[in-house]
Amino acid sequence: MSIYPVSENAVTIYFGNELDIGLNHRVFSLYNYLRRQPDSFWVDLIPAYGSLTVVYDLNKIRTISHLAFEWIRRRLEDAITRCDDAVVGAARKLSIPVCYDPVFGLDLKLLSKSKKLSIDQVIELHTAQTYRVFMLGFLPGFAYMAIVDEKIATPRLPSPRKHVPAGSVGIAGNQTGIYPLDSPGGWNIIGRTPVKLFDSHNENPVLFQPGDEVKFYSVSKEEFDSFNQKSFTLLAS
Repeated sequence: MSIYPVSENAVTIYFGNELDIGLNHRVFSLYNYLRRQPDSFWVDLIPAYGSLTVVYDLNKIRTISHLAFEWIRRRLEDAITRCDDAVVGAARKLSIPVCYDPVFGLDLKLLSKSKKLSIDQVIELHTAQTYRVFMLGFLPGFAYMAIVDEKIATPRLPSPRKHVPAGSVGIAGNQTGIYPLDSPGGWNIIGRTPVKLFDSHNENPVLFQPGDEVKFYSVSKEEFDSFNQKSFTLLAS
């Protein structure tokens, strides 16, 4: 573990660069511990796979110490020793419907061919795993989930698409994810979910949160077309 400055008012606590659930758990233990402190010195916390960036109030800290980085470093080292697994809380478990119909699975046939698997085998492998949401990024509500079975893990497309429809489910390396909005993107698209992942009108506009456990299940095109978002929201809450 190391702590280093990234700007005059931000530091990063670096735990490691592996895609590892235990490592990510340490990040969110510290993240949740800091969020609960009544005398907060930070103005923003930015968690990632194996690191946490803390943006702090420089003017506030300079009233306490002229050596802001050293003061922050000591506070964070103390927080790391005090935080524990209990502050993370129980993971939410979400079941997400995905339609793997060819009209949605733009790269499904090519992926199955490159992996020497049938389309049904790819779907079976994708739906067999329970994925952890390691972090959010790229787009509002875009969840980076892992770990994809190595039999269907595949690199990003050599050239990103200019337009990927919202709800598209993709694979990139050993990660899987869902595009919450229409967007350019380079992930291998294997299906689409009817679940709305981002709604700016909601009090909490994004569906996924880091630490969530997500499992996909296959639905037909007819089930996709008749999906009731309200029923899913009530189920997931």
